[in-house]
Amino acid sequence: MTTTSETNLELLAHLMRRAGFGSTLTELKKLSENLYEDTVNDLVYHKETNWVGEYLIRRFDTEASGMLNPEGSQRRWMYRMMTSDTPLQEKMTLFWHHVFATGLAKNEHVLSASNQIEMFRSNGMSDMRTILLDLSRDPAMIFWLDNNENHKSEPNENYGRELLELFSMGIGTYTENDVKMAARAFTGWTFEQPIPLYPYGGFESGFIYRPEQHDESEKEFLGHKGNFNGEDIIDIIVRQEDCARFITRHLYNFFVADEPQVPAWSITPPQDQEAIDELVETFMESEGDMTQVMRTLLNADWFKNARFRKIKSPSEFVAGAIVLSGTPEVPEPAIAGLNTATTVMGQSLMNPPTVEGWHTGKEWLDSGTLTERVNFAVNQVSDIDQPGIRSIISRIEMSDVRTPGALVNSCLELTGNLSVSSDTHEALLELATQIGTLTFDDDDARKESSEKISRLLQLIVSAPEYQFA
Repeated sequence: MTTTSETNLELLAHLMRRAGFGSTLTELKKLSENLYEDTVNDLVYHKETNWVGEYLIRRFDTEASGMLNPEGSQRRWMYRMMTSDTPLQEKMTLFWHHVFATGLAKNEHVLSASNQIEMFRSNGMSDMRTILLDLSRDPAMIFWLDNNENHKSEPNENYGRELLELFSMGIGTYTENDVKMAARAFTGWTFEQPIPLYPYGGFESGFIYRPEQHDESEKEFLGHKGNFNGEDIIDIIVRQEDCARFITRHLYNFFVADEPQVPAWSITPPQDQEAIDELVETFMESEGDMTQVMRTLLNADWFKNARFRKIKSPSEFVAGAIVLSGTPEVPEPAIAGLNTATTVMGQSLMNPPTVEGWHTGKEWLDSGTLTERVNFAVNQVSDIDQPGIRSIISRIEMSDVRTPGALVNSCLELTGNLSVSSDTHEALLELATQIGTLTFDDDDARKESSEKISRLLQLIVSAPEYQFA
């Protein structure tokens, strides 16, 4: 029979997989000392201002600290995902990076790309107006969607179109004339040209408004008339229920359960309309306050019951596997290959394939990416000297776990309270039976039993269920 304590740990494990990148059993037990609602409040209201990993990066991985090349910036972010004491802030940063996809394949200015990620980190839990306004002034986004070429004499519609289609409202909620009016409203919004990288080093760019390039004529946008500038366009957008529905469906897809891909949303209803309606109500009442929307989401019964209904993205998968095996105390050389790992799994951070971002859910998986995932996770749990694996082995040694069934259940609990099918459980039980009795009487016996436990952990992280969050 499942105890209340066990149920609470399973719920907290679910919460920390979704609102972060996973937690150890020790961390979960500490969280269980508080009410679930209080833990949610800590997640949504706590913002990190002084990440200690910054100092470690500067000391042990100077290439990453300068944020001048893609690989260093990517692994710096991965290390922060695993070590931040504000996991939801980091998860929201990843969320907005997915929704407002901006790629280095065109931009090439890594410092601007890194600054954009920092912008999502600082404003990701604020209100929708602030988020969209900051996005519209961001040099990386301006260049990515050509708004630096948007002039009153020759409007460029790229940003205006994607602002409506992919960033705020979705297909079918606006007209072509609305796109044209949005483009005219954002004329003159550009950026300061940074000094070339070589031979001087990295210099930031910044937003510039050029009034002489702005179209001052009257515009009609979503039923409103006026001499609109970009701020006015955003004010109108965030008051639309269509904006609330589009953004909250993104949140549901990212934090709750896999939805169809974004282009299908105009013709395919959400799988849980009541959940979306609840989020929309909070969005509209709070004027798009993401803190309030996420508080509603994480406390909802439909969220609590949506366990293992999301396929992990590569960055979530890699970060979770590292948390399981033991986050390295210093960032080099242990994290050197993490950006490569996510890339071969189909997600190169800061370099999404298109403005649409990445396709999620089952589209993360094919024969190649699945092999990469399994190999990565197996490698992490194969080393019995990893701190996280040592901790798992130590817990089993100090417990009365000795039978095959108890060993399987203990390992599933210690790998994140993983829920598996009867077929997977049977395969794990068969291996545990073959492993035989665990003994820790001396060093040789302890090492042999440790390797047996590692074998079982390898099978667990190879199971289909380990792909889900």
